[in-house]
Amino acid sequence: MPQIQSMIYPIVAFGHPVLKRKAKDVEVSQDLLAFIDDLYETMYAAKGVGLAAPQVGKGQRVFVVDGSPFAEDPENAVDSETLKTFKRAFINPVIVEESGEPWGFEEGCLSIPDIHANVIRHPNIVVHSVDEQGKPLVESFSGVPARIIQHEFDHIEGVLFTDRLQPLKKRLLKSKLNDIAKGNISTDYRMKFYLK
Repeated sequence: MPQIQSMIYPIVAFGHPVLKRKAKDVEVSQDLLAFIDDLYETMYAAKGVGLAAPQVGKGQRVFVVDGSPFAEDPENAVDSETLKTFKRAFINPVIVEESGEPWGFEEGCLSIPDIHANVIRHPNIVVHSVDEQGKPLVESFSGVPARIIQHEFDHIEGVLFTDRLQPLKKRLLKSKLNDIAKGNISTDYRMKFYLK
């Protein structure tokens, strides 16, 4: 049987309505598994650590993560071993619990290039999802892996990390965000602009 070639999608930029819509549950199928492979390929091509379906224009509750690039950062030393092997897909995930003292961490997003900001999130989460065979999973995550999941989970809920910033910080970023929405930005990966 011939090998199916993975597809690298353009990343949908800030300003596209798909990024602000809540995504819908998906059925596990061969098509979905092929799409998950495409999400990985697209994420790696853009040098990301996570990518959600809405970021390639699909309103589906699925995202992929690979935290290994964070494993070498001395700031993440406590999570280093976990991050080295933290690669997987989340299908129909729901965060059912968040706990611990909220902490700040600088986040960025492939859909919002060249903007980084400190986002406050809980350090511990419990996630319900299904695996790639459709079996239910209940898992706990903490530290940087939990943060990566929360960021990507926000995408399938129609929330961007900039939505979590203080009003003053949002106002300061407004012109940069408008430039991104209009396509007045240069990246080393392909992007799709709604307002261009």
